[in-house]
Amino acid sequence: MFGFFKKGFSKLRDAFRKTRALLGDKIGALFGKPMDEATFEELERILYEADVGSECAIEFAEATRTFARKNPNIQTADIITFLKQKAINLLGKNPDVLPKKGHPHVILVVGVNGSGKTTSCAKLAKRYAQEGKKVLLAAGDTFRAAAIEQLTIWSERIGVDIVKGQPGGDPSAVIYDALLKGTAKDYDVIIADTAGRLQSKTDLMHELGKIDRVVKKHIPDAPHETLLVLDATTGQNAIDQANIFNQFTPLTGLVLTKLDGSAKGGIILSIYHQMGIPVSFIGIGEKEDDLIVFNKEEYVDSLF
Repeated sequence: MFGFFKKGFSKLRDAFRKTRALLGDKIGALFGKPMDEATFEELERILYEADVGSECAIEFAEATRTFARKNPNIQTADIITFLKQKAINLLGKNPDVLPKKGHPHVILVVGVNGSGKTTSCAKLAKRYAQEGKKVLLAAGDTFRAAAIEQLTIWSERIGVDIVKGQPGGDPSAVIYDALLKGTAKDYDVIIADTAGRLQSKTDLMHELGKIDRVVKKHIPDAPHETLLVLDATTGQNAIDQANIFNQFTPLTGLVLTKLDGSAKGGIILSIYHQMGIPVSFIGIGEKEDDLIVFNKEEYVDSLF
């Protein structure tokens, strides 16, 4: 068991190596020299470049300035420890991602095309199947034929069932069929992929609203989770997406993908600072097991 968590932490550190080079290493070098006012302006710039966000960067830099003034003999390690603790305090509780509510436990997965949404559905399905859950996938992104095919291939590879319709069909009907099967056949978890693009943003959001109503009609307290998949490489644009989706379909958590290829790892701090929506999972690669549960202590250690 210890080896499993150690391996996961090692993969996380490797995924954040670009952000750490930009953030942790530069901060270490910055405070290795005598401090003056320019030091804290540079700290703010370093934080901003790691996509921590302007407001969060200013707040962290101001707090560090105050800490340094109160402790004139501090060392570089003290600064790093201070920043780590401030980040941990911002991030709140670690997520509880084990299905508990309802039976079946219904998870809607939303996000724009290209974010890794459909792949994340499959990786979530594998995680829960490995935990002994009976999992059903619903291929609700009917407006992208490749998404149905992609999820079907994944379902066969990981050994879980799938409900799907015809390309261009009604996404709500597919998800409704999955709910009927899920309740009749006693599935533990239903994971529903949803459309990532329609003719306009308004069309997409209305379709998601329709899906939400269909789910509630069949299982009143569902969906039990609505997860938004975000491509971390898009930086602050990810926050704009989160704001829009949250208006139309209240989000319970986020899935941040493609963190392994980005120096934008600070985006998680920015999202928490601006929206307070928890990150449930992070994607750190293309393999089936490269979707890991977010842990704030491991994240902060990997970041700085």
